[in-house]
Amino acid sequence: MKTVLKLEETALFILGIFFFNRLNYDWWWFLVLILAPDLSMIGYAFGNKTGAFLYNIFHHKGIALLIYGLGCYLNIESIQLAGIILFSHSAMDRIFGYGLKYEKGFKYTHLGEIGK
Repeated sequence: MKTVLKLEETALFILGIFFFNRLNYDWWWFLVLILAPDLSMIGYAFGNKTGAFLYNIFHHKGIALLIYGLGCYLNIESIQLAGIILFSHSAMDRIFGYGLKYEKGFKYTHLGEIGK
């Protein structure tokens, strides 16, 4: 089953690249910004509960799609870019086994414990 999930997330990552390609940004923007959502891990400096909350907001695909949709509705490419980066980053993380976090700690995710 893990293989099927990784294939699905890979397809979603490729979809994110497809949508990025439709924007008027140079490719280096994607490469520079793809790891930006991981800055949300700074929340763990304030405890597991705050860390998990911030991490999950920046790694939730539903929120990413809402941001992208808002950018489309308002016709603002920078907002669309933010949504695409959040969506693509979330898919990339899940390919590597990093899921949404539980408040127990960083290694406890909805995909299982990291490192097991």
